[in-house]
Amino acid sequence: MASAFGHALTAIAIGSGFSKTIHNWKFVFIGIVCSILPDADVISFKLGIAYEAFWGHRGFTHSIVFAFILGSVVSLLFYKQHLNTRKGIYYILFFSLCTLSHGILDAMTSGGLGVAFFSPFNNERYFFPWRPIKVSPIGASHFFSEWGINVIKSEVIWIGIPCVAYMIVIKLIRKKNG
Repeated sequence: MASAFGHALTAIAIGSGFSKTIHNWKFVFIGIVCSILPDADVISFKLGIAYEAFWGHRGFTHSIVFAFILGSVVSLLFYKQHLNTRKGIYYILFFSLCTLSHGILDAMTSGGLGVAFFSPFNNERYFFPWRPIKVSPIGASHFFSEWGINVIKSEVIWIGIPCVAYMIVIKLIRKKNG
């Protein structure tokens, strides 16, 4: 998996491209939570659930269906008054994209068994052919080690630089368009 830092930065970048009228810290914070939440499935290890199982790590909570469900539920919980408007569609789209970005980044990592993008219909795990992001260790004690430092270096290059570049481009476009 990519680290929580990489997932959070991706949500911030995605949020920078959304309408200025709905972009605020609450919106971005909820997006960050959505981008990290799929990794709650690591509890499956403690529960004895096999990695490759439906509820295993990188299973259903990393799927496209889960991303849409979470995006819809979060929008309903925090932005119910907007659900029948264009803003409501933007909220669902944003929170779903933040959640889905988790699986996309994980499918670009150097380890694990892949991501069950099409769960619950198909639990097969997938990686992208290009996997430059070093897989993050599970657990804070393992993260604060040489392995964790290598993960951060990898994420600065493969997540940080593209996200910052995207945010700069968005800012320049908005500045140009007034």
